[in-house]
Amino acid sequence: MSNIYVAIMAGGVGSRFWPASRDSRPKQFLDILGVGKSLIRLTYERFLKLCPSENILIVTNKKYRELVKEHLPELDYSQILCEPSMNNTAPCVAYTALRLRAMNEDANFVVAPSDHVILKEDFFVSQLRKALAFTQENNALVTLGITPTRPDTGYGYIHYSDDTGNGVHKVRRFMEKPNLERAKEFLDSGEYLWNAGIFVWHNKTILESFGKNAPEILEILEKGNEAYHTDKEQDFIDEAYPTTPKISVDYAIMEKADNIYTLPSDIGWSDLGTWNSLYAYRDKDERGNVVSGRVVLEETDDCFVRTTEGKLTIIKGLKDYILVDEGDVLLVYPKQLEQEVKGLVGAYKKDLPEFF
Repeated sequence: MSNIYVAIMAGGVGSRFWPASRDSRPKQFLDILGVGKSLIRLTYERFLKLCPSENILIVTNKKYRELVKEHLPELDYSQILCEPSMNNTAPCVAYTALRLRAMNEDANFVVAPSDHVILKEDFFVSQLRKALAFTQENNALVTLGITPTRPDTGYGYIHYSDDTGNGVHKVRRFMEKPNLERAKEFLDSGEYLWNAGIFVWHNKTILESFGKNAPEILEILEKGNEAYHTDKEQDFIDEAYPTTPKISVDYAIMEKADNIYTLPSDIGWSDLGTWNSLYAYRDKDERGNVVSGRVVLEETDDCFVRTTEGKLTIIKGLKDYILVDEGDVLLVYPKQLEQEVKGLVGAYKKDLPEFF
């Protein structure tokens, strides 16, 4: 049996992609690229190049269990780990590690989001194999660092040091999202990478790190050791998981541990976190527009337009706008203010839940 496993995190709502992404069908379950496959399907197929299907786990919110099965019918229900509450990524990783320990004590695994785009898939897989070989032999927590292409203020950064061998570098520290001036300094120095949230570690190493750096999470979830990988697991998780601290694995582990390493990787990555990131990824017409649907544009520049099938949309005189028509909701918003879209969801969801 292979000791290599993959845990795909698929529990988020993707509210920055509203109105396409809704609470009932989040971004990872959408064909947001227009290729006939959802993002979670594309992610799953990408990891089949690394390990067999039976070694892939999906960690999601309990209410998305059937959606996962719909998009990934090859998986057994036992491969879908269901969180009863959204407690961020640290409890998610701890839960996954404890389940894997019950399955295979020598598990060496990748943790990755379900909704990213990676253009250079073969190189991506080769980098993961390199990272997995390193974590198999060393007490190390490895993150794939993305070679930055611009001074982006929307990502966290990894400050890394000299090569320790095989392209793996010791991490000096993680940096939160910088302002533009600092981002330019990071890019010019050549010593910083984007933090993509793609992690590699041996099961024993990450559990030891939780014991040292986030013992309150491990203490709660280890009470169910006898339940993991049995028919008692979900009942235990339903009771215990909501009591864990709501904290990201970056804060709980990666910013505290002293055995963090990174593998710089130019893999053609995009997190597709916002409409603007999708706009940047897609091909554009001669006036800089990205269009999906039956659309006629006049004197319109640098816009992202996505409309429903069968509807004719005519636009004149727009510049730098996002226009997304989902049938029951029409969003027209300046591109430079797109970070406000998530706030719209928070502001109106309570009074207008049917649209969110």
